[in-house]
Amino acid sequence: MEENISPILEKWNEAYQSADISLAVVAQVLSDNEHLLPKTGDALDLACGRGGNALFLAKKGFQVDALDISNVVLDHIRAYISNKTFFINCVKRDVETQGLLDHKKYDVIVVSYFLNRDLFPQIINALKPNGLLYYQTWSQLSTDNTKGPSNPDFRLASGELLKLCSAMRIIYYSENGLLGDIQQGIRNETLLIAQKL
Repeated sequence: MEENISPILEKWNEAYQSADISLAVVAQVLSDNEHLLPKTGDALDLACGRGGNALFLAKKGFQVDALDISNVVLDHIRAYISNKTFFINCVKRDVETQGLLDHKKYDVIVVSYFLNRDLFPQIINALKPNGLLYYQTWSQLSTDNTKGPSNPDFRLASGELLKLCSAMRIIYYSENGLLGDIQQGIRNETLLIAQKL
């Protein structure tokens, strides 16, 4: 019996058909603040895409789960790491309908360029005590509307990420918006690191 493929799965499988995992990019909030990471532990790259965050964390010795709706991109990641000295547990999962993995708790969760507001309680619950959330995604305070999604529902309002993580200790927050010289700094995006209490 043939699996019924959702339009969202089909969209992302097509987008990642020729994905080059060697070009995967690490979220700036993670790469600029790697000094805050624990020495090792369990990590989740949520809606991992090409797996830049997962690769970064696995190379640092973390036990990494990479979750994504696209089996195509996960197959590319598996093939890429097949001859590497580190491992990434690639899990096909539509987190928007299935949620996160129920049984897992993480020292680090990274989310980049993915936004589902309803998942925040699950994300926070999936962190171990003192666990860190690194989050970076598109902002409605945009200097360039050609970057990121056109639908404002997929962009954070000003201060919204702070509210979504208000039960946590905020370690780092950046939302440059339209202030000052818009040619400088990180624009069009909101970045946060928060620690579970």
